[in-house]
Amino acid sequence: MAKDLFERYLWILEIIQRYGRVTRQEFDARWVRSKFGDRGPLPRRTFYNYRQAIADLFKVEIMYDPTTFEYYIEDESRHHEAVTNWLLNASAVNDVLSDSREIAGRVFLEDVPSAREYLHVVMDAVKENHPVKFDYAPYTRVNPKRGVVVEPYFLKLFKQRWYLTGRNVDDNAIKTYALDRMLGVKLLSEKFEMPEDFDAESFVADSFGIIFNQGEVKRVTLKVESRQAKYLRALPLHPSQEEFMHDSFSLFHYRLRLTPDFVQELLSKGPQVTVVEPPELKAMVVSQLKEALANYESDNK
Repeated sequence: MAKDLFERYLWILEIIQRYGRVTRQEFDARWVRSKFGDRGPLPRRTFYNYRQAIADLFKVEIMYDPTTFEYYIEDESRHHEAVTNWLLNASAVNDVLSDSREIAGRVFLEDVPSAREYLHVVMDAVKENHPVKFDYAPYTRVNPKRGVVVEPYFLKLFKQRWYLTGRNVDDNAIKTYALDRMLGVKLLSEKFEMPEDFDAESFVADSFGIIFNQGEVKRVTLKVESRQAKYLRALPLHPSQEEFMHDSFSLFHYRLRLTPDFVQELLSKGPQVTVVEPPELKAMVVSQLKEALANYESDNK
């Protein structure tokens, strides 16, 4: 039943996002044609309850305009919109795949191993402000660190892995942990208070990936060949992205921290992307390229 309700909430959000503004008559006509409409139009009281649940779950307000008799979604923050769109996309993919079991051998998805075991526990911890306790086995250590206690502030999905960021209680420092490197995650019974001056969106705003408190924030300019520019246009590297088109290339501007994960992303683009500024970032990329080239040159000796 809970899964069915969740799917109904996502369906309502998807319809209103798709059409912008929807009258009750238009909504009922689409509801009746949907997989949920076998009992006719959605009762007015039920629709009201669903709107309240959507506001509580997704922080998205479905508003009513009495002058046009239309329902619409009030302007969301970019982050809330991204979360809602991710949920809608995930739901759409799930619906399609559920109806297409016979072609499962011809559909290939990216694996997200960190979502399998502990995501639901950590989600509950974030939602209810409970600390979590776990052993942590990063790739940089031979033996796992035992008994790590973290007050979880937020979660982020990056490069097919889920990451938890929060206050390490023993170190009294904000740190980030990969869920697939956690062992024996336990939800602790006590609760913690989120710092009043901490804003997750502001904390991640200037970062490309999952390194949030390293590197300086700089204005970054990339020169990108026209073909590669189409890919960045369709899937921006960062919300701050701005593009200025030229005849045979584009200049993309960002406000970002100069972090190793951003450098690795630039290197993955090959010669189609060139750093114009700042000089510090150009030096970081050149240094990595020289080290890589040295590995191949040493093999030839």
